Amino acid sequence: MTIDPLLKQINPPPRLMMGPGPVNADPRVQRAMSADLLGQYDPAMTSYMNEVMELYREIFQTKNHWTFLIDGTSRAAIESSLVSLIEPGDKVLVPVFGRFGHLLTEIASRCGANVISISKEWGRIFEPEEIEAALDQHKPKVLAVCQGDTSTTMNQPLKEIGKLCRERGIFSYVDATASICGNEFLTDEWQIDICTAGLQKCLGGPSGTGPITISDRAAALIQDRWHVEKGIEPAGFVPGKRSRIQSNYFDLAMIMAYWSPQRLNHHTEATSMLYCARECARCILEEGLSNTLLRHRLGSSAMVEGLSTLGLEIFGDQSHKMTNVTGVYIPKQVDGEAVRRDMLHYFGVEIGTSFGPLHGKIWRIGAMGYNARKDAILRTLNALSSCLRLHGYQAPLEDAALAALEVFKNAEGAPSEIEISPVSKTK
Repeated sequence: MTIDPLLKQINPPPRLMMGPGPVNADPRVQRAMSADLLGQYDPAMTSYMNEVMELYREIFQTKNHWTFLIDGTSRAAIESSLVSLIEPGDKVLVPVFGRFGHLLTEIASRCGANVISISKEWGRIFEPEEIEAALDQHKPKVLAVCQGDTSTTMNQPLKEIGKLCRERGIFSYVDATASICGNEFLTDEWQIDICTAGLQKCLGGPSGTGPITISDRAAALIQDRWHVEKGIEPAGFVPGKRSRIQSNYFDLAMIMAYWSPQRLNHHTEATSMLYCARECARCILEEGLSNTLLRHRLGSSAMVEGLSTLGLEIFGDQSHKMTNVTGVYIPKQVDGEAVRRDMLHYFGVEIGTSFGPLHGKIWRIGAMGYNARKDAILRTLNALSSCLRLHGYQAPLEDAALAALEVFKNAEGAPSEIEISPVSKTK
């Protein structure tokens, strides 16, 4: 008897995902996701929701009360932020230095914003004075910017950006989907109003929920747009004075009410993803955020050393490279897609291509989250070295994996260079 393939149990092939994300989830996160489901108002469930809020305050390095999850991929968190901040006709400034800056302009324009973008060549970042000049020239309501754009592997400095916005009464939004927990992010110190993230990069989980943190000043604006759905208005409810948020699902005012002690119904919380997000944060804080940042930085150094030993040229401004993704030029004598295909077929290792002006010119090789570890990086370098040679690339005789291993060995016992003080816990 022939069994219909659709009736067979799913059995994905084993992969080591070393592209720009998603990456392999930490096994502890996968186990957490298999825990029993709970009702959305079960006291155990609402207790877990409160714990998630507290854990992610540490991840974002903030005291913001409004720190919680948006059900959906990281793009859902981005869209909820922008649609809840932006009213039709508002002016929004977007510094674009890669594909995901363009995404912010796309979402903001769909929210009805008057979008102004400033651009940098892919592989470079904006200096603070360039953004300051644009803020003064255009006087936007919102500045929306990526921190780490995996399309270019660049990490935009933000230390001065939030302060520049606050001084001018401008709201700052940062997409840290690909960068947080692999690259330093200090919400309160940098005076960022809203930041969103994703689990599938340095947080070590699958895509499916988007952590968010919101400053009090941004929360006040959002709550002034609160208009409750018919049929569930609390007694004495007075709607906000500003326009109603244009999305129902991404209405942050409603979602905040759901995450408040009021627990006003908005959607059914994705229980397994909440367990997942909680475990992602717990694992990082158990390791220590400083140690997680160091682990990513060490992995980046080892990866760059191994790739350079293969005679490959690293892409972009190395003084502003993300720690968790490395761009490398594809040698002219090989077919980049054929090399990627053979790495996946023969070694089970996935690396990434790129977008737009960089498509077919660079590979993007990640080492992030659970995969920012020695054995994963050494396996990736061995697979790449073998497949390059298979396709006729004349690589230097030096061993790329051994060069990377030397970086790890030299770091053993080295003192920490990153100091991060835990943010005071808030209730």
